[in-house]
Amino acid sequence: MKYQNNSALIIVDVQNDFCPGGALAVPEGDQVVSVINQMIDGFGIVVLTQDWHPQGHLSFASQHEGAAPMEMVKMSYGDQVLWPDHCVQGSVGADFHGDLNIDSAHLTIRKGFRKEIDSYSAFFENDRTTPTGLSGYLKSLGVEKVVLTGLATDFCVYYSALDAVSQGFDVVLEEKACRGIDLNGSLGAALADMRQKGVEIKS
Repeated sequence: MKYQNNSALIIVDVQNDFCPGGALAVPEGDQVVSVINQMIDGFGIVVLTQDWHPQGHLSFASQHEGAAPMEMVKMSYGDQVLWPDHCVQGSVGADFHGDLNIDSAHLTIRKGFRKEIDSYSAFFENDRTTPTGLSGYLKSLGVEKVVLTGLATDFCVYYSALDAVSQGFDVVLEEKACRGIDLNGSLGAALADMRQKGVEIKS
């Protein structure tokens, strides 16, 4: 698969904790690895994102007395799903999947490293205003289109797609290179919202 030189491949959170056996496993999450590896050679610019939480991150259910994973709470920046402890800095769970071709990446964006705020998107933290710097990096290289892959379709990939649109990029979601959590119908809702907002979804 070959994209033009003004395109960048964004590989979202293909980490051990999001793959089978991990702390927050996405069903069939490891199956995206071979698909993504086959795509990498078609891009001149490849960016990885990596969930990178400190111990005791406030998005962890363990930090809220009586709360269970997947419950929703109000944070200072809005609604927040509480997660199992995952992708803790320096842990095996935070490492990229061992078969993922990370050597071809030009940049790694670490996100969620501030204890008080979660970060789904490759472009902004969950307050929707604190940038990661990715948009400026891509624009400085003349990127006009971003192609999204990785985990999970209905959370980090979804928010990355919407933010990419808001930053003026043409956005493609390679559905075969993504997997979703589907929390209470979140996968179908995310796909519908992405289509409505102009994301091209390739199945």
